[in-house]
Amino acid sequence: MSAVQDARPQYLTALAQLDRLFATITPADLDRPTPCEEYTLRQLLNHVIGGIHRFAYMGEGGHAQDVVAAIEDPSDDGWTAVLDRARARVTAAWADDSKLGRPTVAPWGEVPGAVAVGGYVMELGTHCWDIATALDNGFVLDDEVAGTALAVAQLILPPESRVEGVPFGAVRPAAEDADVHTRLAAWLGRKA
Repeated sequence: MSAVQDARPQYLTALAQLDRLFATITPADLDRPTPCEEYTLRQLLNHVIGGIHRFAYMGEGGHAQDVVAAIEDPSDDGWTAVLDRARARVTAAWADDSKLGRPTVAPWGEVPGAVAVGGYVMELGTHCWDIATALDNGFVLDDEVAGTALAVAQLILPPESRVEGVPFGAVRPAAEDADVHTRLAAWLGRKA
């Protein structure tokens, strides 16, 4: 991803999609399994909100490794409120255009801010798919977000990068006519 590209609009769209997804979650859903085999839905929501706060912290000038991508779990019906706070924080943290060219310390190393934004579009777009898949309630995901996430994933996570310590499995095959969400999931090693 070029340092001159600005993926903040796609990130904001992904946040809005996540907000709509959260609105469909009931307390009874929280213990469902997810495509992220190590996480129940509750644990995945915790990771996603923690990741948004970590990304906000990076936009505020902090180093990713200084904070854990996790939060203290809210009450079963409090997830929307914690997402609202995280969304406001990350939006403010990355509002300044100059941050796109600024060196930013992401979990995968120091990169220009624009590259960090792209990486977090991939993260959020992928986890939206994970959540929607776990819920299996017919939620329609945004194709543009998934397309941006897939383009970033193909650029920064080539098949040969799937070594121990990389939190993505081997690339799985996807049908040529598969939708962009299925291709994204397959590229990141999920069972679509």
